[in-house]
Amino acid sequence: MHLGHPPATHPTGLQTGSLSRSGTMALVASVIGSSMAFIDSSAVNVILPKLQSSLNASFAQVQWVVEAYLLFVGALLLTGGSLGDLFGQRKIFCLGVTIFAIGSAACGLSPTIYLLILARAVQGIGGALLIPTSLSLLTVAVPREKLGGAIGIWSAATALTSGGGPVIGGFLAQQFSWRWVFFINVPLSIVAIPIAYWGVREQFHEETSNKPDWLGSLLATAGLGGLVYGFLQSSWPFGVAGAILLVAFVFSQRRETNSMLPLTLFKSKLFTGTSLLTFFLYGALGAGLFFFPIFLVKGHGYSESAAGAALVPFILIVGGLSGYFGRLLTRFPARGFLIIGPLVAAASFVLFAIPGSGGSYWTTFFPASSLLGLGMAITVAPLTVTVMEAAGAGHVGIASGFNNALSRVAGLITLAIFALALKLVASSDEATFQIQLYGFRLVMILSAALAALGALASAILIERKSKKE
Repeated sequence: MHLGHPPATHPTGLQTGSLSRSGTMALVASVIGSSMAFIDSSAVNVILPKLQSSLNASFAQVQWVVEAYLLFVGALLLTGGSLGDLFGQRKIFCLGVTIFAIGSAACGLSPTIYLLILARAVQGIGGALLIPTSLSLLTVAVPREKLGGAIGIWSAATALTSGGGPVIGGFLAQQFSWRWVFFINVPLSIVAIPIAYWGVREQFHEETSNKPDWLGSLLATAGLGGLVYGFLQSSWPFGVAGAILLVAFVFSQRRETNSMLPLTLFKSKLFTGTSLLTFFLYGALGAGLFFFPIFLVKGHGYSESAAGAALVPFILIVGGLSGYFGRLLTRFPARGFLIIGPLVAAASFVLFAIPGSGGSYWTTFFPASSLLGLGMAITVAPLTVTVMEAAGAGHVGIASGFNNALSRVAGLITLAIFALALKLVASSDEATFQIQLYGFRLVMILSAALAALGALASAILIERKSKKE
C-alpha cells in the first residue's frame, strides 16, 4: 500500500489543503455519532446502582446491562465494517446511528430489567455499525494531507466524551433520572443523521466486492461473540468455541473473490505491523487501566470517585494533544510516532509500578497518568491513519472494524492472562498491602512489556519513509 496520496476518487478540489464541505460534515457527523457510543459505554457504569434499585434487579441482571452491549458490539464490529465497504460508509453509518438511537430510546423507556437488557443489545448492534463507519466516513471524505488532523480531532473528542461519560451520567442520574443517560442520544442522532446523509458524498470503489460474504459474516460474528462471551462470563467452552470459529473464518477468507476480510491485506507489512501494534498496545492499555483503579481503592484506600479522577490527566492529554500529533503527519512519517508513542506508554506503566505506600497522588500516580496520556496522544491518530491507508480505499470499513475488534479482544485476552495477578490485587480482604503491591507491579511491568512489543513491531514492519504514488 502507498502512503501520502489521497484515494483517486477524491475530486481535485479536495487536495488543496483545506477541508471541503463534505469533509467538514463527515468530521462533525462522525464525532457526534461515535461520541454517542463512547459516552454511553462509560456513563452506564455510574448509573448502575440507581438503575438496579429502580428496576428491582439483581446484581447478575445489572451486570448483563453492561455485557449485552459489549457482547453485540464485539461480535458485529467486523461485519459492520464490511457492510460499510459494501453498501457505502454514509449509508451504514446513518443506519447504525438510527439503530443506536432506537435502542437508546427503548433503554430509557424500559419498564423491566429484561427489556432493558434487550434494548442494550439493540444499542450494541447499532454501535457495531456506527463505530467503524464513523472513522471510515472520514477516510473517504477527507484528503490525505488533512486526514491526520481530522482523525486527531475525532480521537480527542472520543477521549473527552468517554472520559466525561461518568460525569455526564452522574449529573443526569442525580438531577433527573438514570433514563436520561439513554434519552440524550436521541437528539444527538437527530443532528448526526441529516449532517451525514445530506452533507457527505457517498463513494464506492471498484476493488470492493458487490456481494455480501454471508459465510464469513456468520463465522466472524459467532466467533467473536463466543470469544467475547467466554471472557466476559469466564466460560472457557464458549471461548474455545469462539476461537475455533475464528480459525474457520480465516480459512473461509482464503478465496480470492467475495471475501469479507481479504487475507491479501496481511501481505502488506504496514497492515500487519499496525495490527500487531494495536494488539499489543491496547492489550497493555486494557489490562493496565482495569487494574489501576482497583489497586487505588483496595490498596491505597481511595474512594471510587477519587480513583476515577486519578486518570483525568490521561484523558485530558489524549483529548488535548491528539489533534496536534495528527496534524504533524503532514510533516513527518507515521513510523516515528508509532515507535515513540508506545515506548512512552511503556515508560508510563513502569512509572505506575514504582510508588509504594504513602505519598501524595501528585508525586506518585499523576506523572504516570500524564505520561500515559502523552504516549497515547502520540500514537492514536497516526495509528488510525496508517491502518486506513494500509488497507486501501476499498477496504477502509473492514480495516476500521478489524482494528476496533482487535483492540477489544486484545484487552479481554490480556485481562484473562493477567488473572493470576488480578487475584493478588483484588483479594484485598485477605491479602496484605505488600502482596497487593506485588501483584499490581507485576501487571504494570507486563503491560510495559506489551507496549514495548508494539513499538518493536512498528520498528520492524513499518517502512522508514512514506511512498508516493
